[in-house]
Amino acid sequence: MTAPFRHVAVIGLGLLGGSVLHAVRANLPGTATSGYDADPVVRARARELGLADTIADSAAQAAQGADLVVLCVPVGAMEAAARELAPGLAPDCIVTDVGSSKASVARALAEALPGACVIPSHPVAGTEQSGPDAGFATLFRNRWCIVTPPADADAAAVARVVSLWEAFGAMVEMMDAEHHDMVLAVTSHLPHLIAYTIVGTASDLEKVTESEVIKFSAGGFRDFTRIAASDPTMWRDVFLNNRDAVLQMLQRFTEDLTELQKAIRKGDGQFLFDHFARTRAIRRGIIEMGQDDARPDFGRSDHNGAKG
Repeated sequence: MTAPFRHVAVIGLGLLGGSVLHAVRANLPGTATSGYDADPVVRARARELGLADTIADSAAQAAQGADLVVLCVPVGAMEAAARELAPGLAPDCIVTDVGSSKASVARALAEALPGACVIPSHPVAGTEQSGPDAGFATLFRNRWCIVTPPADADAAAVARVVSLWEAFGAMVEMMDAEHHDMVLAVTSHLPHLIAYTIVGTASDLEKVTESEVIKFSAGGFRDFTRIAASDPTMWRDVFLNNRDAVLQMLQRFTEDLTELQKAIRKGDGQFLFDHFARTRAIRRGIIEMGQDDARPDFGRSDHNGAKG
């Protein structure tokens, strides 16, 4: 295939940024790459790993000569990172990102890069690992990437961004930014909030149970701890930047949880059975769509984990 871009610059060299660079190298040979991270330790490690052709010492330097910049920083840092790279941005360069809240990111990038071609995107993929060593080329394969272009976006620029994610093996869906944020609030953000809460509660109970919570943790609790091991900075920013949608979904969840609480108190076994049967069907649907694996432990290997 013809490469959609000749030079891809990545700002933020953690799991997602590193995976973008690995995926470019694996799927778009001949495409030049550059990278930058605000942490000098991460930059040094990225150079050791050879993550990009060039690891720059500033965001603006990394952006020079690029026809695509991919922002792979926490959503709360998007505006600052965009302002830092702006002096190196070519007039015809496209800017995209990997943030999991889109309306706030679109506003931040429009504010920081007036007149620039910004096509936000969100690859719904990840693991609980972080840092420059965590990335791998197949992270996006057979995963959804949601692209949320503004209403006045250039169609050719949107098509190029879509082509990039498809070259990485992703399935691309177009969506309005506000709708994306509502969907992800229930499918990703709320589950992470619940995981953090359950694991935090277990931590509080450790002294009461004399460490038996950890010692006898079953598969369900282990899955929660895997999700709750995700990058704390990233998820802090997600909840703060998508607060309206998260609070709306949290209210709905609280109401549903109250109904379950009532059924348990009243001994309403039929209500519980019907509810569990319906939710079990959701799990089957996810497997049938290829978004998880029915094998034991979900078929996970070292390169599978919590999806972002």
